[in-house]
Amino acid sequence: MIPALKIVNLNKKFANDVHALKAVDLQVESGEFFSILGPNGAGKSTLINIAAQVVKKSSGLVEVFGHSIDDFPQQAKLLLGYTPQEIALDSFFSVREVLINHSGYYGFSANLEWIDHLLEQLHLSTYANRNSKELSGGMKRRLTIAKALVHRPKLLILDEPTAGVDVSLRHSLWKFIRELHQSGTTIILTTHYIEEAQKLADRVAIIRDGEIIACDNTQQLLKLFGSRRFEFNLSKEIAMPDTLGPLTFSEDRLMVSGEYRSESAKSLFGWLSDNSHLVADVRIESEQLEDVFLKLTEKS
Repeated sequence: MIPALKIVNLNKKFANDVHALKAVDLQVESGEFFSILGPNGAGKSTLINIAAQVVKKSSGLVEVFGHSIDDFPQQAKLLLGYTPQEIALDSFFSVREVLINHSGYYGFSANLEWIDHLLEQLHLSTYANRNSKELSGGMKRRLTIAKALVHRPKLLILDEPTAGVDVSLRHSLWKFIRELHQSGTTIILTTHYIEEAQKLADRVAIIRDGEIIACDNTQQLLKLFGSRRFEFNLSKEIAMPDTLGPLTFSEDRLMVSGEYRSESAKSLFGWLSDNSHLVADVRIESEQLEDVFLKLTEKS
């Protein structure tokens, strides 16, 4: 199967001699839900802006479903939808007119049925005839996503789609994006909400200083680099064994917290079993992608 996005030896150097991308190799398979994570300035927006033909690359190969952006730029654009971080809407037009005009850019002159479907799915129908500048920030985000979908792309790239929106709207957008993915659309997501990537993405790439430093199945990354946090309350102060690793105590030394990985689980649960009469409460958290991200991007 042809990959949705294929990147080989991609480099980007800006005029100020900033090397934003350094020999990046990346492949996103057709039908995947893929997430790109990285600190501010790591190069993730530059990477997807090049794929969307918003920014010119310095060198390297970029293909969208087998179409090189150098040799077949128009075909690649038709196959890809892109929502930028910055909301850019023409304030002279209504919500529906924004989508009709954007359809025209891709050669779709009779696209009203699909536009009405997008308006309904993104809960914009009641705002269809309002001027786009009257929308709230969250509704503008929805309209930006609808714009990216008017030409029915096979690949949708979302750059920080839930930045600045409230919790309710974020979960609503998650639901829509999941349904879009289940219908067959390949999705690439960049986000600073790492919980978002953990909930949605099948596979995650982490970029730092313009280089991909990790790329794997989300669960595999958690298994390789993640750890579980534990916390328990004691009925009285007791000595703790070294086998439980570094521990943190409350002032009265009756609350103990730490972390463990799968290889040390036996020691932790064995100790808890042997001392259950002294343990009043136990809380254990599952591995978090945020911890993996911090561990891999932290500079020594």
